[in-house]
Formats: sequence, structure tokens, C-alpha cells
Amino acid sequence: MALMVKKFGGSSVANAERVFNVANIIVDDYKKGNNVIVVVSAQGDTTDDLIEKAREINPDNPSKREMDVLLTAGEQISIALLAMAIEKLGYPVISLLGWQAGFNTNTNHGTARINSVNTDRMKAEIDKKKIIIVAGFQGINKYDDLTTLGRGGSDTSAVAIAAAMNADRCQIYTDVDGVYTSDPRKVKNAQKLEEITYDEMLELATLGAQVLNNRSVELAKKHNVELEVLSSLERKSGTIVKEKVKMEKTLIRGVAKDTDVSVISIIGLKDNPGTAFRVFNALAQNNIEVDMILQSVGRDGTKDISFSVKRSESANALSCISALKDNFEYVDLKSADDVAKISTVGAGMESHPGVAAKMFEALFDSNINIQMISTSEIKISVIIEEKYADKALSVVHEAFFN
Repeated sequence: MALMVKKFGGSSVANAERVFNVANIIVDDYKKGNNVIVVVSAQGDTTDDLIEKAREINPDNPSKREMDVLLTAGEQISIALLAMAIEKLGYPVISLLGWQAGFNTNTNHGTARINSVNTDRMKAEIDKKKIIIVAGFQGINKYDDLTTLGRGGSDTSAVAIAAAMNADRCQIYTDVDGVYTSDPRKVKNAQKLEEITYDEMLELATLGAQVLNNRSVELAKKHNVELEVLSSLERKSGTIVKEKVKMEKTLIRGVAKDTDVSVISIIGLKDNPGTAFRVFNALAQNNIEVDMILQSVGRDGTKDISFSVKRSESANALSCISALKDNFEYVDLKSADDVAKISTVGAGMESHPGVAAKMFEALFDSNINIQMISTSEIKISVIIEEKYADKALSVVHEAFFN
């Protein structure tokens, strides 16, 4: 007998037909003698619809606490409907909200972090041989206020349960049948991977691949939770995410695209010690996450600094830097939102020279200019014009997976 944790996204339970499809997947595993805990997201576009309703009432700045109260309703609907479907099939089931499942978080509404998972209630229901349906994406803080974990938080909820309950596997069901070398909707010869390491998956998730939430991968790596990404619409094996994988000839595991990018450029900064510290410390104090950084060689007593942030943080970053102008001088401050990031990821690249050259050659042959470059042991990322993003994704993928 195994303990299986299964997570189903919003598209998997978008309507009654799909709810019953998911119910049958769950029941099939239960009939094999396994214990099953299921984490479910809100149906379809429910979360977006709830956000729109909030904007109708308060378009400027609705309370983050009340937004969490509102948004948790989406998962409450989906867990009840799924439990009803399993009940109709004749199997014992119970639905639990995040706080009922023992999720305790910090106090950051909208982006809460899980502090602990009290497993007493879930263990008690398992002992009663019940299938458990848990509302993903949510928990409760020390003030007994509802909290949400941010976009993709249901993945994190599932991994947290798998870790806390010592599950045999955590299965993430999506509308694709695994992790591909690139987005199969954009790249015609994208290949499904049988397995991928936590580090490679984390990079791909962070760099724009939308199969798994990056926080869930971090948590899985920390607690050594083996993940499987598979389709809720097709009954076949998916991609295993784990610590070590079989060695393959492929140096690159995937190519990702991210269009949620802005580049901020500070032109003509005085070339004095501590200038970069003041800039990035101010951004950190305002919880603005910086990705790629480029600093020019000093000339005539000045230098330029460019860095990338999420597009949604562009205005905040500009405001933050503008507020520092009394502390140091600069000639100009610019923001470019018409950019995208293309990244190659693979643990094999660190010991094989020429990977960067092959990527840059593919872009050169397609007359695509590179604006910024960032590298690590397992990734190479470039900033290009957004209008070339899909083309760049295809030609770079073609260079490595032809």
C-alpha cells in the first residue's frame, strides 16, 4: 500500500465532465489499495474572475487580507464538487480547506510561505480509509486569518503535503503529458523528457517554463520528494523530477522563454565605490527581485548599470531608483518593456565548452541581436527584443535538438 499525493490544476477540473474524469483517476488509484490525498486548484478561470470582481468594487488598492478571503473561495468550490463526484462513484471521501488540512503560514497575504503542516487531521482521515481532497494555494496564519501562497501555490501545497506525510510519490497533473525540452505549443519538435533533475527543473520553472511552480520544485528538492508531471487527459506515464537521473548524450535539457521581463538602465552613474550597493540594496528593501545585471566599464568617471526585473515590478523599480537621486547622480533612467528572455538549461553544459557559442550562433544566423547575457553552471540566458521571442525559442531549440 502506497500513499499517493495528486495535484490537479484548474483546467483539469474546469467543467463537470473533467471533474468526473479526475474523480475516476483518483478512484482507480484508490481501488489498487493506495491511500490518496488530492490537492485541487480553482476551476478554470475562477481566480481571474474573482480578481476582476474585486476590481469592480475597488480598482485601486483592495486590502490584501480581503483579497485572500475572496480568492480562497475558488478552491473551496472545486474541492466540494470533486468530493461530490467521488461520493457519487461510491467511495469514501472528505474535502478539507487549507487550514483544516493543517497549513500554517506566515502573515504575508498574497505571497504567504508555509511554516508548517499539522498532519493530525489528514492522518485521522486516512485511518478511516477516506480519500482526502485538499484546497490548494491556501492556509492560515497565527492570527487565524486566511492566506494564499501566490500563483502556482497549489503545486507547493501538494509537495508540502507529500513531504509532511512522507508520501511515496507526488503527482502533478496538467494539460500536458510531461516536461518537454521546450513549449510544445510553440516548438514543433519539442521532446518529452523521461526524467529531469530538481536543479534543471527549478531553472526551467524560474526561467519561464509553466509546467511547475518554482517554489514547489525548491520544496521537493529540500525534502527529496519525487515528483511526476503527467496529463490528466491521457492515461500514460509522464516526466519524473528527482535528484539524480540517468546520464544521457543531451547536454541541454530544455529551452525556455520568459516575456514577463523589463530591463532598467541607469545611465551615467558616478563611478564611485558603493554605488551598485546603494542601487540593489534599495531594490531589495522594496522586495524587488533582480535577475540579470550588466555593468559597463567605467569611462570619464561614469558607468552604466542595467538589470532585469519582472515587468509587473518595472514601475516600482523606477520609482525606487528615482528616490535615490539625492544620494548619487546619474544622467538618465530608462525602462524597456519590449524585451524577452531566452534560456538554455542543462547540468551537462558546465563540462562541455561551446554551448554558449552554439546558442549565440543560432541567434546570429536568424539576425536576432543579444542585449544582455547571464550564465551559471547549468544555464545561459539572453535578453532580446520581445518580437523575436518565439523565433528565438525555435531556432535555439533546433540548434540543440535537431
